[in-house]
Amino acid sequence: MQRVTTSQRRRLDFKRLFLAQLAMIVLVMLIAAWWSGWEAVVSALVGGMISLLPSLYFVWRGTRQQRGKQQQRNVLNLYQAAMGKFGLTVALFALAFVVVPPSNPAFFFVAYVVAQLMHWLTPWLVRERSTP
Repeated sequence: MQRVTTSQRRRLDFKRLFLAQLAMIVLVMLIAAWWSGWEAVVSALVGGMISLLPSLYFVWRGTRQQRGKQQQRNVLNLYQAAMGKFGLTVALFALAFVVVPPSNPAFFFVAYVVAQLMHWLTPWLVRERSTP
């Protein structure tokens, strides 16, 4: 029989949050395809990815566990993850407007905002793993 440690029990599962964000991005892309065509779909995809990629970074960086002064380092990890997410978001926006200017800014920003709004559902989408 396998023993389950407390840290394994306490890990949160963020897959549902990211799947919800992806689903909303795809929904906006489908609406963009129906409404305006291919250029709007690309704009919606870029806007959605600008929201999704920094979120992935935040979870990867913010949930790493450190040994030693664990509480202080975990708080520091969260601050570093938040600052990294902010910096990455700014950099991706700048990159998107320079390299791939959105041909349909409405769908670009709608996809970004809809993916960001999925964070409001985090308490329902992110839950602790069941204990075996």
